Amino acid sequence: MDLTFDSICTFPLASDLFTLAIHTSSPVVALGLASGHVQLQRLPSLPSSPSLKAKAKAPSTNGHGTIETVWRTRRHRGSCRSLVFSADGDHLLTAGTDGILKVASTDTGEVTAKIAVPSTFTSPRPQQTHHPHYDFVSSLAPLAPSDTSTSGYCRQWLSTGGSTIAITDIRKGVVYESDDFEEELLSSTVLGGAESGKIIAGGEKGFLRMWDGSIKGAINGKEKRLYVRKGECLDVLCPVPQEVVEDDIVAVGLGDGTVSFTRTGKRPGVISHVRHHDLEGVSALGFDPDGRLITGGGNTVKVWEKNTESSDGEASLIDDDQEESDEMEDENGVVSQANGHEASEEESSDEEKPKRKKRKRNKAKCRQHINHILAFKGLD
Repeated sequence: MDLTFDSICTFPLASDLFTLAIHTSSPVVALGLASGHVQLQRLPSLPSSPSLKAKAKAPSTNGHGTIETVWRTRRHRGSCRSLVFSADGDHLLTAGTDGILKVASTDTGEVTAKIAVPSTFTSPRPQQTHHPHYDFVSSLAPLAPSDTSTSGYCRQWLSTGGSTIAITDIRKGVVYESDDFEEELLSSTVLGGAESGKIIAGGEKGFLRMWDGSIKGAINGKEKRLYVRKGECLDVLCPVPQEVVEDDIVAVGLGDGTVSFTRTGKRPGVISHVRHHDLEGVSALGFDPDGRLITGGGNTVKVWEKNTESSDGEASLIDDDQEESDEMEDENGVVSQANGHEASEEESSDEEKPKRKKRKRNKAKCRQHINHILAFKGLD
């Protein structure tokens, strides 16, 4: 199965990227920067895209060949660490190291509400507080609501923090806590429907941990491990939409600047990859409504389009026959390499890697202001 992507746009940023969020129905991307700035970018819609059918605003009246900065503002005193659109897409919620959660209009960027989140609660106290982890929460992923749900909103959340994984119900509290995996877990996602699905977590040692799960807050069955890249941090996970490829595939953003597309169902393994950056790790990624891959890391955002033909360009494909012979799954569900490298926790990478710039966790010095209208290759 071929799954390759071609880079169609590279968008430079004024400071390092921490996070991004993609609108569910329009080709709109929100970016949160280390400088505290938040900016909204509108991508060109494809002629047959569902976003055009929904009458989304376009950057021009005669074509869609530019990426437009809708608005940009200094939203937080510290860095902006998290972004999410509201369910209807009308508002953008941001959180920063200044301890303030802000709600703003998606169209204008105007702040409509603020919530201070102090380090210690005195008065007023929050409605609910849960502590699923002893360390900071490194990732959150929603579990789909059941078919009998009257609200249609998710009420259970998968999270990673420190070296544990947990499921929290906003009504009942923490309903599942894992044992200590003796590895820092960095990312998580959920594949599948409401009643049953696949829970996936990525850590600092380069392999995915996978379980069968359900909305009842239980992780069932044995843990399965799948190597993505030995000894490399798996910083971000995102399921590949079924509209892009009809298979259980996860896009994995690595600390070495690579995005690896990993099949988690039958014949599991890495099937292809793209290179986001040579020096910076991938800190955020996702898919827009038109099926384009958006990756971010360092001071760069890239937009990728699925290649319908086999290519030897930026996205390299791993041969399926070679994949099947090089990887095997033992009776415990552990995927190992045929050359004897098993996915054990004691293993560490001896391979030499090029030096990369350390990702900034605090304020970053803003670079000189740049032009925020860029052309897409081949779409002018």
